[in-house]
Amino acid sequence: MTQPIFVLNGPNLNLLGQREPEKYGTATLADVRTLCEETAAGLGLAVDFRQSNHEGVLVDWIQEARDSGSGIILNPAGYTTTSIAIMDALLAAARPVIEVHITNIHRREEFRHHSYVSKVAEAVIAGAGVHGYRLALEHMARLVRG
Repeated sequence: MTQPIFVLNGPNLNLLGQREPEKYGTATLADVRTLCEETAAGLGLAVDFRQSNHEGVLVDWIQEARDSGSGIILNPAGYTTTSIAIMDALLAAARPVIEVHITNIHRREEFRHHSYVSKVAEAVIAGAGVHGYRLALEHMARLVRG
């Protein structure tokens, strides 16, 4: 088995299922974790699933993935449009990156249309709800297996 896929989630995603369910749905972060673990197991992969509201913690985890992970799936949430530090960490990690957004950020406020993460991602999945994580894992399986 390859090293785990790091599935990293940014700020406020710990409030899934409670925060703006009309936009983000009713699935909780625990539900997303279960979805990712079951999907990965079906693909013969493991996941290391984490969430933080702190940019520096996310940077530390991305750096950890450089040595301990085979790929990174990242929902940067509010850091999408602001974090050059996360973008630089992803570049340094030298691992395939897939960016995930539960909502379609291009149908939302103009400031959400720009993503620093997209500049380094192999793929971007936006607007598929939490199912986007499943799609990201399926694509990541192809990337890490060559």
